[in-house]
Amino acid sequence: MIIFLFLCHFCTIAQKENKLSTIVTIKNGIIEGTTNPTGEIKIFKGIPFAAPPVGNLRWKEPQPAAKWEGIKQCVEFGPNPIQSTASGRNKLGENVSEDCLSLNVWTGARSLKEKRAVLVYIYGGGFYAGSGSRRHFDGEAMAKKGVIFVTFNYRGGHFGFLAHPELTQESSLNTSGNYGIHDMIAALQWIKENIAAFGGDPNNVTIEGQSAGAFAINFLTSSPIAKGLFHRAIAQSGGRFYESPLGRKINTLKVAEQVGITFGNALGCKSIADLRAKSATDILNVKEGTSLPIIDGYLITEKFSDTYAKGLQSDVPILVGWNEDDVSAMPKSVTKEQYKKNVESRFGALSEEVFKLYPCTTDEEASRSQEYMIRDEFCAIQGYTWAKTQTNTGKAKAYIYNFNRKAPSKSKVDRLRASHTDEVAYALGNLNKFDNPNDDVLGKFGTPWEDIDFEISNKMSDYWTNFAKTGNPNGKGLPKWESYDVKNENVLVIDKVIESKTLPTKKEMLFWEKYFASINETK
Repeated sequence: MIIFLFLCHFCTIAQKENKLSTIVTIKNGIIEGTTNPTGEIKIFKGIPFAAPPVGNLRWKEPQPAAKWEGIKQCVEFGPNPIQSTASGRNKLGENVSEDCLSLNVWTGARSLKEKRAVLVYIYGGGFYAGSGSRRHFDGEAMAKKGVIFVTFNYRGGHFGFLAHPELTQESSLNTSGNYGIHDMIAALQWIKENIAAFGGDPNNVTIEGQSAGAFAINFLTSSPIAKGLFHRAIAQSGGRFYESPLGRKINTLKVAEQVGITFGNALGCKSIADLRAKSATDILNVKEGTSLPIIDGYLITEKFSDTYAKGLQSDVPILVGWNEDDVSAMPKSVTKEQYKKNVESRFGALSEEVFKLYPCTTDEEASRSQEYMIRDEFCAIQGYTWAKTQTNTGKAKAYIYNFNRKAPSKSKVDRLRASHTDEVAYALGNLNKFDNPNDDVLGKFGTPWEDIDFEISNKMSDYWTNFAKTGNPNGKGLPKWESYDVKNENVLVIDKVIESKTLPTKKEMLFWEKYFASINETK
């Protein structure tokens, strides 16, 4: 008790002097974090930003976290969101739980008066997997560059996106589903209320996401409910301005409710009470009825493209881009005959144009063209259209990048790639935490990084932190990054040489615009 009173007294004195220590008072109580080895960065992990979404709170919007007495130790990550631990992509071990709504803060601020820019990272994972505690999302490197870095967990899969008529009926919002997006908004609201206690500026918040996280950025910038909670946005390899016939459709609430009924039937449940009585393992193992983000009539009322076309989006600076080999893990090798047959079956009269842009003179070329087609359809045209529409209907600037650096390797792979997710460790300054936890110099394939990789990472993380601070990625010592404009089509190509140039895939983007216009006309 004496020690507790002393610490409270110490904390009070520190706050009166506006000094930032590892003991911080936030809205719900006092927390204690730790520091990096040099003491330069203060780190707080596992801070609850909402009540545990369990029991009767399963499939409800996040509720306020309870206050606590004493000093809460925040030195370990909270549990990861409940998900399959059998998936090798996640490497989360057994530390998964429904009680997952916590966040993590890295800050280099020494005073509460500093008001540092805040960068909030939203992980990918298809909206069913992932965690804010992954090694390559560590915030120490970014905090050293002057921003306060935040990661958090959100509910995914059936736990985060189940819609059901009974859930809609019991909700005061007259909707259901999208609980994972509600979690994101709750985390942003927590930041607005509490980040000043860490030396942060609640009026200078940037949201950043990759893959499904970029899709989430699309949701947040289009949502009227999220307006004012952030001031800039970064979207890496994701977004949905066009509905691809090959992709997962963004359902309406009515359709998603029927998916929820199918899900309940698979468990033999006649009511939401029955479903809430089921174990997390039972819920996790249901294969019927895929739960994903939807147009729910509350958070999202229409397609993203419609919101942006009307100029109703959050009009904030955006930074968007994609990798040269994005989604290269998805397609399988094809022969040139198979490829040609697939193209002609799908594109009909546009097939000859496809073959010019994505040729198939050999089996190898056909397989590579298939990869590039998928990249352009699912990532490039989405980010390109995002920047173009923001420029046309908003006042804030847009910046586009192409990440083309192929990770070094001595292993016997068919081709080096700048694959989906590869840019994350570069952008966050975490090449030394990319893959192998036992060796800080090993790269993607277990071989040493080259000096150029660290140079690229240093410049890329500078661009990202500059953007978070000012809305402009440019800064001293960096190649000039021209903002996007419809006339010059500028992008920053990130490779061994970093330079701003005209979009290399301009012809491909024009084709996809034509293609999506043609299928929309036939609906």
